Amino acid sequence: MRPFLIQEKQMISPPKNPPTRGRPRTITRERIADAGIAIGLPNVTFVGLAAALGVSHMALYKHVPSLAALKGLVAEEIFSRWDIPKGRVDGSGGLQAYLTEFTHSIQTFVKAHPGLTPYVIRRLAATQPMLVKIDQHQSHIARAYGIPKEQARWLLATVAFHCIAVADTVYSVATEEPKVNAERAAEEAEMEAEFRQGMHALIVGALLLLERGEVLGL
Repeated sequence: MRPFLIQEKQMISPPKNPPTRGRPRTITRERIADAGIAIGLPNVTFVGLAAALGVSHMALYKHVPSLAALKGLVAEEIFSRWDIPKGRVDGSGGLQAYLTEFTHSIQTFVKAHPGLTPYVIRRLAATQPMLVKIDQHQSHIARAYGIPKEQARWLLATVAFHCIAVADTVYSVATEEPKVNAERAAEEAEMEAEFRQGMHALIVGALLLLERGEVLGL
């Protein structure tokens, strides 16, 4: 503690009453994100999210300037909370097995968060923190499996792009079809199997291209 602060404490007699605490902040980034996730990105509006927070939409405008910024904030927070599977430090299990695990994680992630795809599949829509997280993941996989960073970047980007696009198409269409639950469950199971087969073929093909050195730009 600095000396002048100690002296101030000694000079004050009797001690003053502590200042009354103000009301806790109602609008925080975390609360906005939590409310937006609960509502779902496609349904986020200023009025709806403000109501969920128990504030006016004008008060919300003081923290977020536009609907696009509001949705971007929610999307960024969703992405930051995604626990991307880690590769094994010793590289055991193999890169193919890891990429399969990675696709399963993406599939679950996209299914749980409708409307997120444009923010993670289009580079211009991704925020800087999202890009940093992606880059860190690519570096981690490069180290874990002993491959150049550019190869890790291409592999992960290729797998993620196609997995996200297909998952978004499959799940967005499935939720709109007016089918009874039994039919929906059977069709979804069939689509899930085809999805896994397609991603397996993509992973095997991508690894083969790298092995042959046939990937342009690398």
